[in-house]
Amino acid sequence: MTATQPGTVATGRLVRLREKHVEDADRDYAWRVDPELAAYDAARPITMSLRSFAASLAEEIRYPASHRRTFAIDDLETGRHIGNVMYYAYDAHRAEAELGVTIGERDCWSRGYGTDAVCTMVRYLFHELGLRRVYLHTLAWNYRAQQCFRRVGFRSLGDVHRGGYEFVYMEITPGDLATEHRGEAGMAGDG
Repeated sequence: MTATQPGTVATGRLVRLREKHVEDADRDYAWRVDPELAAYDAARPITMSLRSFAASLAEEIRYPASHRRTFAIDDLETGRHIGNVMYYAYDAHRAEAELGVTIGERDCWSRGYGTDAVCTMVRYLFHELGLRRVYLHTLAWNYRAQQCFRRVGFRSLGDVHRGGYEFVYMEITPGDLATEHRGEAGMAGDG
């Protein structure tokens, strides 16, 4: 499937990755103040007001950082914003970045959206940014996330203890991308 809608970065089988909009602030904020979702990020729920959060998001959109980028995850069928995926610690010289993903809408959990979002993002990072390695840290107790990452082709490199948490350190290279995911997603400009 090709990425044809304005602001679309890439599309997968279930999701569309797109540029963030200020209108995403309400959903993003609801996810960031949710204690359960914050726990999956090894973080505390944010305490700033929605107004401050929206201003911060607007600033990030207006002046994007060169080392990190966040994209919205939309359900391809309904167009509903269901989560976010990002890369950060981008190092052009080493051709690598760290990946993060959140499916904020609970009714979308365990339905393949996370796997499709990760796969679509990894393909984007390899094909559009020319990365040779994508890595991540996932909480050791978050087996659902680890299973998602393994389905895409990530492999575990070991455990990392940081900030009082235990993480599984994982990576993927272009050759590791699961065969069934190599040709699925469409990139912006395909077609």
